[in-house]
Amino acid sequence: MAKLQHIGIFTIDPERLAKFYMEVFDMKLLHRREAGSRPPTGAVFLTDGHINLAILPNRAEGKPSGLNHIGFHIDDADEVEKRLADWTVVMPAERPADRMYAETRCTDPDGNNIDLSVHGYELRQNKEEREADVAPVR
Repeated sequence: MAKLQHIGIFTIDPERLAKFYMEVFDMKLLHRREAGSRPPTGAVFLTDGHINLAILPNRAEGKPSGLNHIGFHIDDADEVEKRLADWTVVMPAERPADRMYAETRCTDPDGNNIDLSVHGYELRQNKEEREADVAPVR
């Protein structure tokens, strides 16, 4: 069974937007990707206890801020890929090795990005750590 786990939003000012969601909707801080972290993205991750919000810095000139992707925690990547084959979509492709959550990304029929993770979004673990079975950071 797939479960919606997070929504990613691009913004020019992640700290400002995080403050908004924390003050208005009582979202709680999960963690920040500050300078000194690997990679130092400046992203802020919030939760309402059920769904996480990844507030990501928009560094692409001319790219609009707003929804970037949604993320599903899935049980069976092979089964999801079989189901996707019936649709005109970008099939799951491996994410860069330094990504802490999703192992693959695909799209829906309208081209919206969907991150897929078997290991889950509540754990911070890159590809190398997953393959070495290193204890994840919560």
